[in-house]
Amino acid sequence: MIDTAAFARLLDRLSAACIANDGASFAALFTEDATYEDDFFGLYRGRAAIAAMLQRFHDTGQNYRWEFYDLVTDGRLGYASFRFSFASKLPGSADRPVLITGISCFRFEGELVAAYRETFDTGIALAQLDFPAERLKRVLDKEAAAQNASAQAREHLARFHPDAG
Repeated sequence: MIDTAAFARLLDRLSAACIANDGASFAALFTEDATYEDDFFGLYRGRAAIAAMLQRFHDTGQNYRWEFYDLVTDGRLGYASFRFSFASKLPGSADRPVLITGISCFRFEGELVAAYRETFDTGIALAQLDFPAERLKRVLDKEAAAQNASAQAREHLARFHPDAG
């Protein structure tokens, strides 16, 4: 169980490790078999993969800032709004600033993160990178397909195509 003060300290350490590209410190905030689901880079499992994902952040961007606010926790789950900004290193988008706002969800085991996931509007982020409309559509079509692939989503959407069986 984690209390609000410990949650705030964890988020401060998470943000600092991210900004410093300190994969070891970043990954140490997670359980050995934790999952980290990033809306851009996908799902990572385990500390080594989470540290590698952080390196991928820094391979594609620079000058990071990550702040959390409006934290809530019941000791087992925690939610926090966030602002995340960086300058792109991507070819064709180099030095373009990107600001992402969203919500993070944490599942805790003790005072470590067992699962992290987030939600933000990837379309707004990609538009700031000046991606052409066709590329934005491909990315967002892929995200929509992934979102709608679960059994729960298919059940939700089935009423629009009742004979699609």
